[in-house]
Amino acid sequence: MTSASPLSPAALLRWYIDAGADETVGEVALDRFALSSAPPAPRPSLSAAMAPEPARAASTPITGTATHIASGCATLAELRRALEDFESPSLRRAAQNTVFADGDPQAAVMVIGEAPGQQEDRQGLPFVGKSGKLLDSMLGSIGLDRSSVYITNVVAWRPLDNRKPTAEEVAVCLPFLVRHIELVDPQLLILLGGAAASAVLARHEGITRLRGQWHSYESPGMSRPVPAIATFHPAYLLRTPEAKRGAWRDLLAVKRRLEGMSASAN
Repeated sequence: MTSASPLSPAALLRWYIDAGADETVGEVALDRFALSSAPPAPRPSLSAAMAPEPARAASTPITGTATHIASGCATLAELRRALEDFESPSLRRAAQNTVFADGDPQAAVMVIGEAPGQQEDRQGLPFVGKSGKLLDSMLGSIGLDRSSVYITNVVAWRPLDNRKPTAEEVAVCLPFLVRHIELVDPQLLILLGGAAASAVLARHEGITRLRGQWHSYESPGMSRPVPAIATFHPAYLLRTPEAKRGAWRDLLAVKRRLEGMSASAN
C-alpha cells in the first residue's frame, strides 16, 4: 500500500478553508505539552474584569469576535465606536451610516426595531421615515416621545433594497444589541415586529403569537430581568391598518405597566 503524496502548501490551505478553518488563532505555535505542566494562571478579579479597555488611537482597528468586542465595551460611546469599526457582513459595507440609537439613554423605556431603512441610513438615526412618524404618534398616544424613550434596532446597518436581514446577519449583530441593552439598563422593553421579538426573546413564534403579553428579558450583564412586550412594527401597520387595534392594546398595556412602576416607586 503506497502512502499518499504530500499536499502542496496551496492545496493544503484550500483543504483547511473547505473544512471551515478560515481564521488564524495566533502567529506563533504553542507547545501545549509544556503549557499543560505549568501552574494555572491566577484568575482576574471581578473589578479588573469589568474595567474598561484602555483608550485606542483612532486609527487602531478593533478586531475579534462580535461577542468579545461587545463585552469589552463599558460605555455607550465605546459600543458605538466598536460597531462603526466592526468588520461585519456585506450589509455593513453597503450602508452609508451606522444607525446606532436615538433618544434618552437614561429613559425607562427602550424601543427596539429590526433594521434601518433608506431614510434612516441617510440620516444615521432610527425610525425617521414614514414608519418613524407613525412610531412618534404611537408613543405620543401614551404620553411618550423621543425625548423620553431610547430607540435602536437589532441590526445597525440598512440591508440592500430594504430587504429583511438574514439570520446570519442578526446573529452577528446580536451580541452588540445584548450589550446595548445591558448598558442602557431600561425598566421596560418594547419590541417592534417579529424579527426584533424573535431576536431579543430567542423565540420562534410569529409576532401574532408573541404580541399582547409580557415576557421577561435577562442577560448575564444585567442585575435583574426586564419586562418586555412585543407589538406590530410601524411599517406593518402602514401596510395593514386593521392591525392598529391590536397595537393600541399593546400600547395601553405599556402605559399601565409604567403607571404601576411609578406608583410602586412612590
